[in-house]
Amino acid sequence: MGGVASELVGASRERQSRKRKQFHTVELKVRMDCDGCELKVRNTLARMRGVESVEINRKQQKVTVKGFVEAQRVLRRAQSTGKRVELWPYVPYTNLYVAPPPVYDKRAPPGHIRRVDALIAPAAGQEEHLATLFSDDNPNACSLM
Repeated sequence: MGGVASELVGASRERQSRKRKQFHTVELKVRMDCDGCELKVRNTLARMRGVESVEINRKQQKVTVKGFVEAQRVLRRAQSTGKRVELWPYVPYTNLYVAPPPVYDKRAPPGHIRRVDALIAPAAGQEEHLATLFSDDNPNACSLM
């Protein structure tokens, strides 16, 4: 009997030691044109383990997944449907005087602007490269000047 009891205690410790996933809300922008596209995306995401709810707004092309899931897993599963998918790139436009200048996007829903941090980081390195390209200190600079 002692062996069975120790096995039960060991199994319960093993379950407790597993890392519990956090509850997340993942927002995606998914290109959907018809009811069939919406149904395909909804069924694919709803079948994932840990998903509590899937909300779709086809007018904004926005999919909100709530549950004990990771954003990258949801993104990969949504891409498996064959649709163009990206993480939701827009943030609400609430402050007129923000530190980085807002990036306007004509496809953004009303009251939203494109998330700036994703766009500025790659551009900063490119700007420095262009500045050194036409520098007097660079012997390989443009010879038209």
